[in-house]
Amino acid sequence: MIPKRFRPAAIAALTVALTSGSWFAYSANAGSGPKAADRATTDAFARIADDVLSQRTEALVEDQPGRRGATPAATKARMSAKFKQDEDTALSSLRSRRTRLAELGEAYTGADTRVAVDKATVAGGKATVQVTEDTTLTYKKLTGDEPATTDFRTRYELKLSSKKGGGWELTSITSQENGPVAVNEPVAAKVNVVKDDGNQYPDGTPAATKYPATPKPKAKTGGAYDYTAMAKYAEKYWSNYNPAYRKFNGAGGDCTNFISQALKAGGWKPVPGTSSDYRNWWYDGTRQSVSWIGANEWAWFTLSNQRAANLANVYQMDVGDIMQVDFNKDGSKDHSMMVTYRSAKGMPYLTYHSTNTYRKSLASILASYPDARYFAYRT
Repeated sequence: MIPKRFRPAAIAALTVALTSGSWFAYSANAGSGPKAADRATTDAFARIADDVLSQRTEALVEDQPGRRGATPAATKARMSAKFKQDEDTALSSLRSRRTRLAELGEAYTGADTRVAVDKATVAGGKATVQVTEDTTLTYKKLTGDEPATTDFRTRYELKLSSKKGGGWELTSITSQENGPVAVNEPVAAKVNVVKDDGNQYPDGTPAATKYPATPKPKAKTGGAYDYTAMAKYAEKYWSNYNPAYRKFNGAGGDCTNFISQALKAGGWKPVPGTSSDYRNWWYDGTRQSVSWIGANEWAWFTLSNQRAANLANVYQMDVGDIMQVDFNKDGSKDHSMMVTYRSAKGMPYLTYHSTNTYRKSLASILASYPDARYFAYRT
């Protein structure tokens, strides 16, 4: 693991060294199995990743007179022809997303993207690199009470090939997350196969996404639940996980486990019983009910036990409320997230795991997934 982080401004001076191959001390003939890349090679991989991901972030920041982007128009990282074409398409998509966000009343005035290499191996002229990206975007003050920033952390796997004469060529970047795309990540088609077991479940009613919506504010404290405590918990552990709970970052993702923790912090009481029955909801340190960690099962528990009711419009959500998304309208909910801030103008901001994200606006999520099906829950 290389803890060092790289800034876009440092890349320009390294371009010649990267493309000439002088950074790459590793020999592709040093054994047949994967070998850990040496420090110089790992540093170069980090700069390549930073270059590409920083350009994606900058595509979302509004143009300002005299402002210089993090990278010039032509990319400095050497790419395969296919990946270069895909990345040009991605950047065009992100600029279109910036336009959609502006139409929804949102803009960013600055960005800070940092990349750290978690693991880098080389074998037979091929490299596989695991990186973590941390990005902060600064909200433009259009209404005056937007949060200062939105932040996210996401993991990628890079594939590179060594080139004759030295240097490496980037061939792919693949997200390792299960949740919604990061705000600077193009949307890839989600393909799920859902088998109908013939049973009926309390799936709830989808919410409208039209703005504005009739407000439905609620008291944050003093009632049965402490919604402020829920939000504080989520914002405390959005990137630094609570060691008192297990992580579920594998195929299923950690999103529903995370909102269950926050709801418990705000006063939700466990419902004991068998772990496989969605009508129960609990976590005991070694096991948990399916409704604690499963998006669909959480919804079934919540509605059948009247812990929460569906809201008619996603813009009615307030602090402590939950939103779930069925990205491709296949009948299965894919993701859960919690509102941790709401502006006076009626914009909810959501915090969640998988991809770990802090105060992402509802507008940003709708701009990324305009055709998804949304469910909003008043907790």
